[in-house]
Amino acid sequence: MARPRRIVLVRHGESEGNADDTVYEREPDHALRLTATGWDQAEATGARLRELFGREPVSVYVSPYRRTHETFRAFDLDPERVRIREEPRLREQDWGNWQDREDVRLQKAYRDAYGHFFYRFAQGESGADVYDRVGAFLESLYRSFEAPDHPPNVLLVTHGLTMRLFCMRWFHWSVAEFESLSNPGNGETRILQLGDDGRYTLDRPFERWRTPEPYGVTG
Repeated sequence: MARPRRIVLVRHGESEGNADDTVYEREPDHALRLTATGWDQAEATGARLRELFGREPVSVYVSPYRRTHETFRAFDLDPERVRIREEPRLREQDWGNWQDREDVRLQKAYRDAYGHFFYRFAQGESGADVYDRVGAFLESLYRSFEAPDHPPNVLLVTHGLTMRLFCMRWFHWSVAEFESLSNPGNGETRILQLGDDGRYTLDRPFERWRTPEPYGVTG
């Protein structure tokens, strides 16, 4: 099995929805573009990724949203060294179709009270739903490692919640641990590094917005 030396998770650059949440009333979430700031963020991240990968090949998985595709395009990676796939299981949490701003703000308050993992948006998904599809993607990713010529680098261009849930699934974090963590900023990365002991570690933690409050002992 040719496990990659690193798995890089990237959140898309700032989108129109990050800058102005009224846009969700007029445009589908999946169609939102990067802002000028978002392009700058993605280009800066791309410069760091090109230095990190050097001349090594990269297996890339991109969420099907426009903002993630634009983010990847801004990375300007060498197309001769990249194998890219669109991966719907890495999409953003579904909050419903056309979104009413005031309703979403109310539901966010409900989610904060109920719990980000278990709360399901009306006509949308819960964090637990996203966790399940991320888990299904991980099974496919594991199988891809069986190829003897698998690239030493994997790059996932996705969304903040999806990044946290990917790490939760990979590192077997508890729900309480997940609930305590904040999303990374736009254009930020987290890197899973393969160590000499055959285990992956995260290059830096997610910021915490509260102390975990587990219901019981796990681990």
